[in-house]
Amino acid sequence: MFKTLINRFFNALAFYTRIPCPNWVDYNEASLNRASAFFPLMGALVAGFSFLVFWLCLHVFSFELSILISMVASILFTGAFHEDGFADLCDGFGGGWLQADVLRIMKDSRLGTYGVTGLLLMLLIKWQVLVDIAHMGMTQVFLALLVAHCISRAASISLMLVLPYVQEDALSKAKPIAKNWFKSDMAFVWITGLLPLVLLPLEVSLCIMTVVGLIFYWIYKWYLKRLKGYTGDALGASQQIQEIACYLTFAACV
Repeated sequence: MFKTLINRFFNALAFYTRIPCPNWVDYNEASLNRASAFFPLMGALVAGFSFLVFWLCLHVFSFELSILISMVASILFTGAFHEDGFADLCDGFGGGWLQADVLRIMKDSRLGTYGVTGLLLMLLIKWQVLVDIAHMGMTQVFLALLVAHCISRAASISLMLVLPYVQEDALSKAKPIAKNWFKSDMAFVWITGLLPLVLLPLEVSLCIMTVVGLIFYWIYKWYLKRLKGYTGDALGASQQIQEIACYLTFAACV
């Protein structure tokens, strides 16, 4: 059992990050599909790495520049996996109306006006709110990063519970990891996703959970109307939206 969990963990690490993984791991479809259980833990790794880069840079640079460099580090850590999904979703929803048109545009590797604009504005908002949090203290930056990266991934992967997978394409980024789910995996997702909230005051945790829940429902209705389900890009976009929502709620409540 332990070997199986380790195998799934490294499958998740290889899929969700750019960290080199050992050759002895069995990278297969079954393990990759169950690797989604470790999605929030991947968020904890991203948060820890981002904070470490921020802390090191702060010895030399300003809050503003240190936050920007830490954002670059987090994007390199994941290979812009979720940012790419967000940009594709902006292009698809901005340039298409019918489901078939939206899916076709989202699969296009070229980035359009909607994608560029959405990505720039999203990163700018993320940078500004993290700068505001940084002025509250180092501990607040670490807590905001940890909570946002973990719970946003839990909410994103949970869309598989309520929406069908709609892009049957062997080249899709979501295959096979985003097609099936298991009760035990989702339980683990939410345990690890919500665990960082115990480090926050109760009222702040409740505010974040409320905002995440409302946005989850809004995204569910939005994807159901426009996509009639979800794709890998849609999950990535959801993670980015929830992450920023967590930062904004944190900054407003702490």
